[in-house]
Amino acid sequence: MSISTFKMANKLITGHGATKALTQELERLNVFNPLLVTDEILENVGVVDQITPLLSGPSYGIFTGVKPDPELRIVEACADVFNNGKHDGLIAIGGGSAIDIAKSVSAFASFNGQLSELLGTDLVPEKGFPLIALPTTAGTGSEVTNISILSDQEAQLKKGMVSDHLLPDVAVVAPEMTLTMPPSVTAASGVDALVHAVEAYISVHASPITDALAIHAVKMIAENLPKAYANSDHVQAREQMAVGSLMAGMAFGNAGVGAVHALAYPLGGRYHIAHGVSNALLLPYVMEWNKMACVERFRDIAVALGEKVEHLSDRDAADTAVLAMERLCRDVNIPTGLRSFDIPETALPEMAEDASKIERLLNNNPRKLSKDDIEKIYQSAY
Repeated sequence: MSISTFKMANKLITGHGATKALTQELERLNVFNPLLVTDEILENVGVVDQITPLLSGPSYGIFTGVKPDPELRIVEACADVFNNGKHDGLIAIGGGSAIDIAKSVSAFASFNGQLSELLGTDLVPEKGFPLIALPTTAGTGSEVTNISILSDQEAQLKKGMVSDHLLPDVAVVAPEMTLTMPPSVTAASGVDALVHAVEAYISVHASPITDALAIHAVKMIAENLPKAYANSDHVQAREQMAVGSLMAGMAFGNAGVGAVHALAYPLGGRYHIAHGVSNALLLPYVMEWNKMACVERFRDIAVALGEKVEHLSDRDAADTAVLAMERLCRDVNIPTGLRSFDIPETALPEMAEDASKIERLLNNNPRKLSKDDIEKIYQSAY
């Protein structure tokens, strides 16, 4: 067993009604004038109103400029609001975009330099302002990871700010916060969490700790995603999805993700396809590519997906895992085919070139991919 490390948010608070702990946590962190980082939709539907009565200090601010696949300029705008309001901490309310923006602002607000200087691995010099993450989707796992994914519009690429200084101080995972998710978001974010779990389980950097979290996350998500998709008020399914997403985040935050994410980045950077959708769309095709490199692990995934594989060979069990994943994606109406997003087939070579440069993720993948291999996967997914 090789040496491995395990990192996550400093404190996890989970379960129905977990948001009630917010007041005490703000006081513990000496935050009395927080900036709430969210989007206009969550403010308009009343989600933010559930949180403001729990604030411990006399004042707070709200930034509602969060957008999907957040651009660098949004982080800069949020940091300006943070500094101008003399805020002393952040509360992220939303999905991965809100949490990633808040993580970035925590690091950037007191940084004497350009935001671009922090993009990359271990370039954040010190711990920033206190951050509490309140996810409203069950998918990204951003509340327990050390990475913020931002869109560089000029380069038409997604870039990562990776540092242990980005780990939230507290993650509050309360299923009631996810009840406002429409079915399409439930599906995309849920399959995104499934991608995290699957890629962590087959990562070359997996460990016994991440394995336990990842494979159980696959089971929880596979069992509960269809229920949460079919009935948005199914609180028990929402709670299981929230915890499953959290466990998947803890797994991939340490084992890493692989080729699915690498190939998905150009879809978001060039065509602004939502992160969860692009991951979900590519998942079965990348699984098909990867299965020969770790058929035993794919057998485990098939079992976690609820398939009966006792009398099958490892190779046939691996095939079953891919088919089961395709069926689950169909059940929750994940879009199929890159062509359905009006991506021209002539763009595939350039997309493959972009994806091939994301070595930070491709190095985690159990099977190596060349630029030509990546283009072939895109062709299969077209």
